[in-house]
Amino acid sequence: MTPQEQEIKKMRSEITKEMRAVFKVNMKVFDWDIPENDDRKSAELILRVMQDALDDLNTEVSDGKYDSY
Repeated sequence: MTPQEQEIKKMRSEITKEMRAVFKVNMKVFDWDIPENDDRKSAELILRVMQDALDDLNTEVSDGKYDSY
């Protein structure tokens, strides 16, 4: 197992918690800002933006942006 694989094994839970926290904070903002909020629609939109951000990061990694981070 590589050092990176060992580290991600340790950090997986924390990264997952952080991703869920970002999602939940944004869900709360939608609830505060939108009367009669449709929570499912909000969740879908938030996830779409989060996925777009992950896709952008994936492209940056593939393009070598983080090769010497």
